[in-house]
Amino acid sequence: MPRVIVYNTNADKQVRDFKELAPDAQELIRAAIEARRMAYCPYSKFQVGAAIQTGDGSIYTGCNIENGAYPAGICAERTAASKAVSDGKRDFVACAVVAQQESGFTTPCGVCRQFLAEFAMQRDFPLYCAKPACPPLHVLVTSIRDLLPRSFSFLGNK
Repeated sequence: MPRVIVYNTNADKQVRDFKELAPDAQELIRAAIEARRMAYCPYSKFQVGAAIQTGDGSIYTGCNIENGAYPAGICAERTAASKAVSDGKRDFVACAVVAQQESGFTTPCGVCRQFLAEFAMQRDFPLYCAKPACPPLHVLVTSIRDLLPRSFSFLGNK
């Protein structure tokens, strides 16, 4: 289930104007907006799109895919990450998540936080959370380690 946080965009230093973000971040958010349109969510009707950028500049997108056997569904973030990993890419440098919440921004669920943290052990990466308007007005800018500072690791946290 998505985590909803209510923000005062005037007071929260992590909330930025979309226009002020670097072009790479804007492109990543736009890719997540497009991916969201492909979501298969007949049960919740809650569309989510994600995009992950790798060190070579490639962008991998994903959407949430629900299933009547609820645990068999997959979130947008894990879909995008799985596509990147299946192409041999593990050097994630940024991630964007787009979903519509009236009262705040949607951040990755706990499972997705842990899943993405696996690829942030050596180097944290930014996470951009936005609404699907194109372009969005505001973007929550955080990072994987900010959302999950003590993630599980067989190797210990770095």
